[in-house]
Amino acid sequence: MSWLARLLVAAALALAAQPAAAQGYAGLGTDAGEGFAEVRPDTPIRFPEDHGPHPDFRIEWWYVTATLEGPDGAPYGLQWTLFRSALAAEGAEDGWAARQFWMAHAAVTSATAHRAAERFARGGVGQAGVTGVPFDAWIDDWRFVSDGTDFAPLTLTARGADFAYDLTLSTSARPVLQGDRGYSVKSELGQASHYFSQPFFEAKGTLVIDGVEIEVSGNAWMDREWSTQPLADSQTGWDWFALRLDQDTALMLYRLRDTETDAFVTGNWLTSDGGSERIPPGALTIEAVGEESVAGRDVPVRWHIRVPGRGIDIRTEPVNAQAWMDLTFDYWEGPIRFSGSHSGVGYLEMTGY
Repeated sequence: MSWLARLLVAAALALAAQPAAAQGYAGLGTDAGEGFAEVRPDTPIRFPEDHGPHPDFRIEWWYVTATLEGPDGAPYGLQWTLFRSALAAEGAEDGWAARQFWMAHAAVTSATAHRAAERFARGGVGQAGVTGVPFDAWIDDWRFVSDGTDFAPLTLTARGADFAYDLTLSTSARPVLQGDRGYSVKSELGQASHYFSQPFFEAKGTLVIDGVEIEVSGNAWMDREWSTQPLADSQTGWDWFALRLDQDTALMLYRLRDTETDAFVTGNWLTSDGGSERIPPGALTIEAVGEESVAGRDVPVRWHIRVPGRGIDIRTEPVNAQAWMDLTFDYWEGPIRFSGSHSGVGYLEMTGY
């Protein structure tokens, strides 16, 4: 959640002039106004069409994270996210008058380094965009693109002043629908998104940190999400976990913090045959158990997660506790390890701290 990734900050650029109070994180709790499409529980997700853009909705994102190892077993992580935000529900779609705004984040993380960069573009001039079939998502020279007529395999590339990566992602697994058949509720008030994932990519390629090139391999996870108002106005941020339990099983969990009520906590149990079972609020707990000073603030980077119905009782540790995304809208995001009833790797994103 991404969601993504987030994150989910592209909409805030259209709302930057508004006061910060009662907007949710990065403006995502604001009333989007009339004219945008609504997220509905009876709308089916369709492939391959929904790999492409949904300009009738206010915001959406294409979000990839990868948990990798070098030849010596050293851990690495990377992120690639492209956000689309509609500045208005209707209007010109061509040239500089286009109402679609694009933003991208990319990062690499090791045990001792975290490097991040961002890009911005206006729709309608070719600098950024997405096509669904064949799939191609780009902003400048950052790209997430199918290598053929099928969705996978794909090539994922990005670069910043002090990092770069070039990966191939492959899978034979089916995408999985998050929430209830792709309808993902984010609050007790009913805010929601359309949301699906591909948690079962195998990843292989190279990354560069501070001029040093490293051959890497491991796992990657893609999230796709689109919405018009994904948060309630009292929700201030989220803690999102993408956990690979084994080759064929994954767990997505999130905790949306609220100033007026208890956090909204839910997730999905995911399998490589396309299976997805929602874990409802009350059937899991996500508890912060350790903080670090990060970018001048206390950030909870260690967590205790329990899903009793699935026999899950684990504790997470960051690969690098200082994985702060010091960008236009800042947040924490990086690779994690977990142990306990299950062991493995994953990604954690935390916003609003």
